[in-house]
Amino acid sequence: MKRKIVILGATGTVGSKISENLLNDGHQVTLIARHTEKLEKFRGSGAEIIAADITDVEVLTKAFKNADSAFVLLPDNVKAENTRLYQRNVTGRIIEAIDKSGIKYIVNMSSVGSHMHEGNGMMAGTAEQEVRLNQLQDVNVLHIRSAYFMENFLRTIHVVKRMGFNSTTADGDTSIPMVATKDVAKIAAGHLANLDFTGKTIQAVMGPKNYTMSEFTAIIGQAIGNPDLAFVQLPVNQAKQAFLGNGFSEDFVDNLLEMGTAIKTGFMNFQKRDASTTTPTTAEEFAAEIYAPLYAN
Repeated sequence: MKRKIVILGATGTVGSKISENLLNDGHQVTLIARHTEKLEKFRGSGAEIIAADITDVEVLTKAFKNADSAFVLLPDNVKAENTRLYQRNVTGRIIEAIDKSGIKYIVNMSSVGSHMHEGNGMMAGTAEQEVRLNQLQDVNVLHIRSAYFMENFLRTIHVVKRMGFNSTTADGDTSIPMVATKDVAKIAAGHLANLDFTGKTIQAVMGPKNYTMSEFTAIIGQAIGNPDLAFVQLPVNQAKQAFLGNGFSEDFVDNLLEMGTAIKTGFMNFQKRDASTTTPTTAEEFAAEIYAPLYAN
């Protein structure tokens, strides 16, 4: 059965792939993003494209009203002076639109580590969003607790090219689940189309196995012809000054860095790996198919 489905954050790494999957399967899809230039490629496939902020309750309510399901998320705001307050405001607006519209199926983009409400940086906001969405009456909500995105390594390509090593503030030797966003999108799209969840549930998406930052960096090195590529843990103060220099707010940076440095505590390994949470794309496949071509260009 073809569904009417709304995607928030449709330009994001996950949202764009969900949109593509659903449109390829013939569903009637409404894509909402603040800036829609990157979504024009979907118009030819029948997508309705709406330029709106995620906090626009009127737009969201109207879009949700006749939809079978919707994908929601908590986007970052690098300028937020109070990150948690910003996150609460976004969550509140989304909930208001869901409540007013009468939509019955919501897939929420959460994260592994969202079982904790403090000490995990940005994820404290996704944890709170889960709890608040769970208070909705007569709405089925599925929380996608995704592992660390393999695509996050794309953000440090410039470091690898300029410095000759890979670097973030995360510990290099702590093993955590990592996943390709195309695998997350496939699972989310399936739930949005099949409406195969009831009540309030969690779907962990863990990738094929756990990797350390050092292991994943070595795999990237092999793919780009630099088998000696090393991972170097970046001092927190140095990273903070770099982010602040790029115009990020201090509170946002503190939350971002807390999330990275807290990896060593093991909070990202709370979800259990089994057949239902394991996805196929390996680090080697990601490095060869996604990372290496972007690095070359």
